[in-house]
Amino acid sequence: MSSNTPTVSPPKPESLSESLRRNIEALEGRRKREAASASTQQKVAQKITAFAGSMVFVYVHLVLYGLWISVNVGLIPKVPRFDPSLVTLAMIASVEAIFLSTFVLISQNRMAAAADRRADLDLQINLLAEHELTKLAELVEMIAKHLQVPVSGHDAEINEIKKDVAPEAVLDEIEAHQKETAE
Repeated sequence: MSSNTPTVSPPKPESLSESLRRNIEALEGRRKREAASASTQQKVAQKITAFAGSMVFVYVHLVLYGLWISVNVGLIPKVPRFDPSLVTLAMIASVEAIFLSTFVLISQNRMAAAADRRADLDLQINLLAEHELTKLAELVEMIAKHLQVPVSGHDAEINEIKKDVAPEAVLDEIEAHQKETAE
């Protein structure tokens, strides 16, 4: 890596803090428990979706549909045509598409529920961090006053930082802004 690049190499795994390692293990454990708690139907849908989203699936379909079409348009002379109008192939493909889209939707619903849980966790952690930072700002201001460190000129900023954030007010403001821009 050149010395004039603004990026740095990622840390070596042994340099991760113990709390970060614990958090990674906790998240991985949670994911494993969630996967284990999935119903049989959800597990089947996930496996089908995973297979349908693979290149093996594409190759299998290329071979099967390619052979079907080749036989039925007469490209393979020794094999009799069994679907010359390809209507049966179209029907099979349509039914397959219906089922595949259903399996994909089942998997997406499960992933969306997991994403919602992670978003809720992120929000809770962010709100906790915001609250803690507000308290730290108050403490730093008290220390500055005790040490008689001048903070004039920054009073408005400090007062703004010391305000607790009400998530309801933030959400209301976001919704109001979205309504204004939609109109």
